[in-house]
Amino acid sequence: MANEERKILVTCALPYANGSIHLGHMMEHIQADVWVRYQRMRNHTISFICADDTHGTPVMLKAQELGIAPEDMIAKVNQEHQRDFAGFNISFDNYHTTHSEENRELSAHIYTQLKAKGYITSRTISQLYDPEKEMFLPDRFVKGGCPKCKAEDQYGDNCDVCGATYDTTDLINPKSAVSGAVPVMKDSEHFFFDLPQFADMLKQWTRSGTLQNEMANKLAEWIDSGLNQWDISRDAPYFGFEIPGEPGKFFYVWLDAPIGYMGTFKNLCARRDNLNFDEYWAEGSDAELYHFIGKDILNFHGCFWPAMLEGAGYRKPTAVNVHGYVTVNGAKMSKSKGTFINAETYLKHLDPECLRYYYTAKLTNKVDDLDLNLDDFVQRVNSDVVNKLVNLASRNAGFISKKFAGKLAAEFAEPELYQSFVDAADSIGNAYENREFGKAIREIMALADVANRYVDEKAPWVLAKEEGKEAEVQAVCSVGINLFRILMAYLKPVLPELAKRAEGFLNEELTWNGVSQPLVGHEISKFKALFQRVDPKHVEAMVAEEKANFEKANKAKLEAEAKQQKAQQSELEKEPIAPEITFDDFAKVDLRVAKIVKAESLKEAKKLLKLTLDLGSETRQVFAGIKSAYEPEQLEGKLTVMVANLAPRKMKFGVSEGMVLAAGPGGDELWILSPDEGAQPGMRIM
Repeated sequence: MANEERKILVTCALPYANGSIHLGHMMEHIQADVWVRYQRMRNHTISFICADDTHGTPVMLKAQELGIAPEDMIAKVNQEHQRDFAGFNISFDNYHTTHSEENRELSAHIYTQLKAKGYITSRTISQLYDPEKEMFLPDRFVKGGCPKCKAEDQYGDNCDVCGATYDTTDLINPKSAVSGAVPVMKDSEHFFFDLPQFADMLKQWTRSGTLQNEMANKLAEWIDSGLNQWDISRDAPYFGFEIPGEPGKFFYVWLDAPIGYMGTFKNLCARRDNLNFDEYWAEGSDAELYHFIGKDILNFHGCFWPAMLEGAGYRKPTAVNVHGYVTVNGAKMSKSKGTFINAETYLKHLDPECLRYYYTAKLTNKVDDLDLNLDDFVQRVNSDVVNKLVNLASRNAGFISKKFAGKLAAEFAEPELYQSFVDAADSIGNAYENREFGKAIREIMALADVANRYVDEKAPWVLAKEEGKEAEVQAVCSVGINLFRILMAYLKPVLPELAKRAEGFLNEELTWNGVSQPLVGHEISKFKALFQRVDPKHVEAMVAEEKANFEKANKAKLEAEAKQQKAQQSELEKEPIAPEITFDDFAKVDLRVAKIVKAESLKEAKKLLKLTLDLGSETRQVFAGIKSAYEPEQLEGKLTVMVANLAPRKMKFGVSEGMVLAAGPGGDELWILSPDEGAQPGMRIM
């Protein structure tokens, strides 16, 4: 296999900065990381970068909800994302943010170049506007009835019930998802990237091998139907970069997000002397540029992004590698079932290398969805990694350590067998190169079966009991250790931590070409457990935790929604008028003006204040549940209204001889009723 040194830049899609990393994200990042680690083993110059996608309305609103600045929120999320990716051994050379000076400068430069070349236009458009929040509403922030099937509470661009797509203005009874207000139409000047000018280039580029055929076909449908100008601006308030020379106008997040690849690499170049930004991004660059993305963002990476690069005078990607979604147990990831699993939760319960192996074993270079079947996950990892791979080392290492002081045989007993493993390097390497990871794993595990059959047939545990067979035992076990060594080298891109432990055991760094010859007369370390078997109980605990997290979050969400809904209600809606009573019923209640001459706080009582009320010719003692709303000194000397003919009630702190009247829902929202000035204690309320 040719191995000329290459200069390669690899990116993953940028995770959005208002959510956690989950196992859907991890499939893409593991796929890219395995490919990158393989290229490093082949001694290519490779940079692997990613960043948080930080701009847009959702981030702005999430920060407002949390009561913090967007910059503080995205900084915290960035730390969490980096922690989770590091937990899965994703070997980024740089993990950055799109909210950076590098990205601001490059976004402004690319926009200016596009404008100077006539690719930017402007016109006035009408959009739905939230009059309460004073902001234009993206489609996903408007909800209403579907104009096709009439289903309620649907988003402003498509219906989850019938699948129809429509314009936001077609919604039935639209409401802002931000404030609940009825949106109005409002005019605004917007800026557009003239994508149709690049139709011919895109037709050629998408068919040049840069995309999988099914993705090129998908884009062809869109391109052939006629491209539209792309709206690249948003109005304030908006968290993002302001458009140069256009106060109050901001770049739409999808303009500066892919430019974030460039900004992140530029940030890396500033810290590494051997990297030059222009060598990778200038038009005509001989470096290779690969994007790993999900099929849901194909349009942006397959049309908008290459057109922007072409228009601004930069090189286009070598390839855009598109993958499908992750399903769990054959179904869409579900929070209520506990199968929408966050990376953080997984790492509490399971070894990250288990998921790295399982995903890799099922990945192809096509766009098929990948199913994480949890039962199969347990069985496959235990069968392949534990029983076939690690067991191959453990069953031979004991003999070498105990009987031969850790020394492998001075001569290798099975050169032809070993050479057959070496000869597989090209096929396995080609599978890695072409992202046919499942094929690579199948070939490696087929070799593992061969290695284990060899040891089974030679049965060193039987030979060890026979007198004079010591040299044969050492020879057989040395073959077994060497076959484990070459298998581990082939799996190093997939299982880097296991490979590191194996290197400690073998006393050797594993390299792709370094295992072309077996180790002879080499000393190995005493064998220690290299990998833990997956316990199904740990999988069950992970799912149970996610299910509990969902239930807790959903309860909090429902409570918040109920609180918000209640806050929008009138007082009568919150507390409807009680059933009618007759005048005679009302006349039975004797309401009197009373003066609070003394108010006392009771240490033993959480809610009650002790009030002494003057009715003119007598005083009453009343215990009132208003402690959360008033300090005693606020009440003394005030006039209030009391129910004077309420039967006395014996309480823990004494007898309460009536009731003072107050309005409000409770807690600190209580207000005692006070008559106008001139009313006297003892007067009856008519």
